Amino acid sequence: MPDTSGPPRGRLRRLLLPALVLVALGGWLLPPLLFGPRIVAYPVVRGELVQTVVASGKVRTPQRVEIGAQITGQVVAIPVDEGSRVAAGDALIELDAAEARAAVAQARAALAQAEARLRQIHEVGRAVAEQTLLQAQANRVQAARALERAQGLVTRKFIGMAELDDARRAFDVAESQVRAARLTLDGQLPGGADVVLAEAGLAQARASLALAEARLGYTHIVAPAAGVLIARAVEPGDVVQPGRMLMALAPDGETRIEVQIDEKNLAAIALGQAALASADAFPDRTFAAELIYINPAVDASRGAVDVKLRVPEPPPFLRQDMTVSVDIQVAQRADALVLPLDAVREAPGGGAYVLVVRDGRAQRQAVSLGVRGGGRVEVRDGLAAGEYVVPAAAVDVVEGSRVRVRASGPVPAI
Repeated sequence: MPDTSGPPRGRLRRLLLPALVLVALGGWLLPPLLFGPRIVAYPVVRGELVQTVVASGKVRTPQRVEIGAQITGQVVAIPVDEGSRVAAGDALIELDAAEARAAVAQARAALAQAEARLRQIHEVGRAVAEQTLLQAQANRVQAARALERAQGLVTRKFIGMAELDDARRAFDVAESQVRAARLTLDGQLPGGADVVLAEAGLAQARASLALAEARLGYTHIVAPAAGVLIARAVEPGDVVQPGRMLMALAPDGETRIEVQIDEKNLAAIALGQAALASADAFPDRTFAAELIYINPAVDASRGAVDVKLRVPEPPPFLRQDMTVSVDIQVAQRADALVLPLDAVREAPGGGAYVLVVRDGRAQRQAVSLGVRGGGRVEVRDGLAAGEYVVPAAAVDVVEGSRVRVRASGPVPAI
């Protein structure tokens, strides 16, 4: 006789399977409905925060010397290449010096002639003038005696008036010769006209020689200071003229970086601030810099301010006009409440707020912010360490929404 005390086993299975499915669906659907979805939230933590102003610019030296010729000439030799390191006085460009050397030889001959002329006055001219004066004075004495005798003979009527006139004329000529000889001697003495003229001629000859030697020196163009040649615009055979830049020299000395800072960051920067720089060609090799100059004027066309930074220890790879990026450290907090910037929301009426997870719900909380840097921001007021905030990108989470923190999101590094 068959057993009818209970339902068949297959019927029992058919009843239990839907029940288990319903229980599983309830376990999966009910928690989100009752407690909210699981979300990734950012923790509010304490840590160090550095605020920086980022800019890019060029490597500069305090001086950039443009080298050119001072005379017109043809280039015969260039013993250095662009990029060469030179010392002060090293030869850079040689010009044809044949004409300049001939001018120096001519000037030296003129100087020797002027020196001989002055020496002749001192050694010969003065002595001759003295003897000439003595001879003129003796002639005057003799003429005076002849005139005196002629006057006596006229009185005794031994001679006529014609002979007396001849005697007077001879005396006048002798007197005139004495005056001329005295003037000649005065010109030969120190301070005299002949000496002064000869000395002026000597000075002029010396100046002409100095000018000729200077022009000869201009054919030999040398480095005014030690440094690196960063540009060259001349070749052997070129005819150069004054006013044309032939080479550019970056003298050794303090290396600087010139950048432009957006004027909105003007209040944050100050002299003496430290910076970390890197060349675009070597982005993984950083070096220290220091802000030393802020232009007092703002470039209205670009809305930027020119800033200069000093590089106390420039790395070997740094080159003139190289493009660099700098991070100027404008503020630092050693122990601050830190929050990712992408968790901060802007209120319609101004100010900032976040959605903080409290008691399982997203609650709106106004916050006071401080230093910013590296994708993070200092929270001065409104939050406590250990709390979690909802990223601003989670647009489906609104104020009052039930949420569960699944895991903490990544906190951007400084």
